[in-house]
Amino acid sequence: MRNENFQSLLLTLAKLAGGKAPILHLDQSSKAMPHHPDPGTNQIVIFTLSDLRYGLSLSSVERIVRVVEVTPLPKAPDIVLGIVNVQGRVIPVINVRRRFRLPEREIVLTDQMVLARAVRRPVALVVDSVTGVLEYSEQEAVATQDVLPELEYVEGVVKLDDGLILVHDLDTFLSLEEEAVLDRALETDS
Repeated sequence: MRNENFQSLLLTLAKLAGGKAPILHLDQSSKAMPHHPDPGTNQIVIFTLSDLRYGLSLSSVERIVRVVEVTPLPKAPDIVLGIVNVQGRVIPVINVRRRFRLPEREIVLTDQMVLARAVRRPVALVVDSVTGVLEYSEQEAVATQDVLPELEYVEGVVKLDDGLILVHDLDTFLSLEEEAVLDRALETDS
């Protein structure tokens, strides 16, 4: 059975069993397979940092991979850890901990990389773990402007029975200035 059919089946069974959309677990090297959500629902990939849960829109996630060695990129913005080569593409690695003002730590072998597509470029995010994909309804979400209008990098909050998930706006992870500095650093590196 294909992965997307399996995910669709799991979603259907879970809804029949209790009406709750489950978190679907992803293999460490699996591609996030698009599943067509019901109208009025969204899907996010859930990842953890320091035991906190965050989400990114499933449509922006290309795949989840095991962490690899990051090559430092001279003159890159502070938010960029370096670059990685993914199937011939040079992709900047974003320091998500620094962006979210979390305590920093060394990358460990159990970490994962979320390969995603922002509006201007592909990026890799180093996370502690990816726990799965969540389908949620508009009623379970709160827009950022309703919580904290000046909250950066967050497009909304999903309310679940066991806590909250901050859904991040990948397109705002890098400021325009950081984008320009990164572009210059990548040009210098090539």
